[in-house]
Amino acid sequence: MIAFHCTNSLSLQSMKNKAFKRYTVTSALPYANGPLHIGHLAGCYIPSDIYVRYLRLRQRDVAYVCGSDEHGVAITIKAKKEGISPQEVVDRYHEMMKASFREFGISFDHYSRTSASIHHETASEFFKDLYQKGEFLEQTTQQYFDEEAGQFLADRYIEGTCPKCGHDGAYGDQCEKCGSSLSPTDLINPKSKLSGSTPVLKETKHWFLDLARYTDFLKNWIMVDHASDWKNNVLGQCRSWLEAGDGLQARSMTRDMDWGIPVPVEGAEGKVLYVWFDAPIGYISSTKEWAAEKGIDWEPYWKDEDTKLVHFIGKDNIVFHCIIFPAILKTHGGYVLPDNVPANEFLNLEGDKISTSRNWAVWLHEYLQDFPGKQDVLRYVLTANAPETKDNDFTWKDFQSRNNSELVAIFGNFVNRAVVLTHKFFEGKIPALGQLEQIDKDVLEEIAAFSEKIASSIERYRFREALSFVMDFARMGNKYLADTEPWKAIKTDPERTGTILNIALNIAANLAIMSEPFLPFTAAKMYGMLGLEGLLWHHAGSAALLKSGDSIQEAALLFEKIEDQVVEAQVNKLLEAKKKNEMEQAQAAPMKDIITYDDFAKLDMRVVKVITAEPMPKSKKLLKLTVDTGLGQRTVLSGVAEHFKPEDLIGKQVVMLINLAPRKMMGIDSEGMILMAEDRDGSLKLLQPHQTVFNGATIS
Repeated sequence: MIAFHCTNSLSLQSMKNKAFKRYTVTSALPYANGPLHIGHLAGCYIPSDIYVRYLRLRQRDVAYVCGSDEHGVAITIKAKKEGISPQEVVDRYHEMMKASFREFGISFDHYSRTSASIHHETASEFFKDLYQKGEFLEQTTQQYFDEEAGQFLADRYIEGTCPKCGHDGAYGDQCEKCGSSLSPTDLINPKSKLSGSTPVLKETKHWFLDLARYTDFLKNWIMVDHASDWKNNVLGQCRSWLEAGDGLQARSMTRDMDWGIPVPVEGAEGKVLYVWFDAPIGYISSTKEWAAEKGIDWEPYWKDEDTKLVHFIGKDNIVFHCIIFPAILKTHGGYVLPDNVPANEFLNLEGDKISTSRNWAVWLHEYLQDFPGKQDVLRYVLTANAPETKDNDFTWKDFQSRNNSELVAIFGNFVNRAVVLTHKFFEGKIPALGQLEQIDKDVLEEIAAFSEKIASSIERYRFREALSFVMDFARMGNKYLADTEPWKAIKTDPERTGTILNIALNIAANLAIMSEPFLPFTAAKMYGMLGLEGLLWHHAGSAALLKSGDSIQEAALLFEKIEDQVVEAQVNKLLEAKKKNEMEQAQAAPMKDIITYDDFAKLDMRVVKVITAEPMPKSKKLLKLTVDTGLGQRTVLSGVAEHFKPEDLIGKQVVMLINLAPRKMMGIDSEGMILMAEDRDGSLKLLQPHQTVFNGATIS
């Protein structure tokens, strides 16, 4: 066993402000069992991309790595549901996610996958290293076993009743209704998702990481050394684990499964590495692949103290990245620990939790199809409303409002005015900078200050704040034009007008640099429009980015207004998906009490024809029907007005219970009952013969 010694906190504190030689930046590996949605983007991919693009503008040495997480129970459940192999599932979604990331502008240096051989080798090496050091506890425990399927059941293959809220569809690891963490043995009436049978407990051997041994190291490293620079939500969740009454518990690093990385020790046949043991190691194997392609050494990006390691994740992954993975790295030795783990909270959708199983999500690949060329609009909205400190909500109305009132009316409007006026008054050539007035001097001072404010916010992982400064800078440009009124000045003082537009165009050039981490596609358009290239962050703040006399291109709209019907269509798509899911999840009503044949024989059901149909005055539910029963005509009041128009029923043959005792309703005797089928969504459907029969035909 290795004895852990706490690093001197003063020395770590002194390192916080050091200038790092390189940066290794990771984003959580997305599960390859479905497409990407906006919750993924807001949680970690947009923040990490902003950070990395900023670092590159500062000419930092960066390795930005990610990859598809292709192991674990979620993959096998998806494969079983679709009747295909796990490999087919991960191949499909790996390519889909990789393409979506690329098209959306997430600028990974390398995007790998955990099914790659180099990852299997790297994860196996880590496990063997810890095993040889005696870090694992070998324990024989009881685990649920499906006798019909002949296999042990992973947590997600077990469903039952939640002991805390009574929800019938709780999983073996969590109740998604109340959010409680569970163990399979906590469930009431557990059932196997493989066969539907009741599983039995059976002994099995696994290898556990004794997390309790790392408690002192983790407490000092997290709660002391990083108390001032990690986000409160991260510190709070870590504290809840480290200071729990029963402390950190041993956690199994192996699973009884046939899909994953085989456990590389004797006696572990039929077992694979726990997905949360192997997945974070995917960052290392992805870096290895990237370095090999570039022909450079990967080790400095993980083993040099001058490297800054930053993990971007969602809050549901905090324990794995702040407790389990650092414990593994520390035990293995030689690896740097994360300098920061700026986890975001969750993004909800239209007031409800995003759910892939319920199809309550805005899928990235569908957004890219529905809104071509509008990647930056979604990047902007998700950053402006990012769940950095608390859960936030995405709505299509807010998306529309931010696009129209901020990107179009402020950002795009300013750039468009500056370029259009330059073409109108100076033939598209950048005018000379003349004598400065006080308003010009004030604006030039502000230009120099903004880049520093934005940089400070980005480096503290406050991306919402940084983006608000970018938008404030665009507002400043608009205000400058409004206050100086070059369209009026041109009539009396062309030289003064030239100075105003020179400054305005330089504001636009600065805006392109400062917005590039957030809106890369827009910044590229602006660079092209202004004839700029090769600008870096240190150029921001300068009022001399453009050379007098150089030509600029004609103005092109950076953003366009999004109309009501466009967002209404997106809301309707969500509602339709929700309705479809509810119908698929709806269950048949329980069977009524058993009856005898004599009871059934008393019912006289006939095929009848609707002769007339009309609404009942003062009733929203009733229609007055005249039907031909084959034994004469009858009047029936039927509560179907909210489901059928009168003209939809006239001439139809339907099923009627004709020997039901008459019932007076609204002063009219209803002489029988029209029978209907209620669908999963509550809508009513007619019961009709598939071929025309004579009126009065009996049903038996």
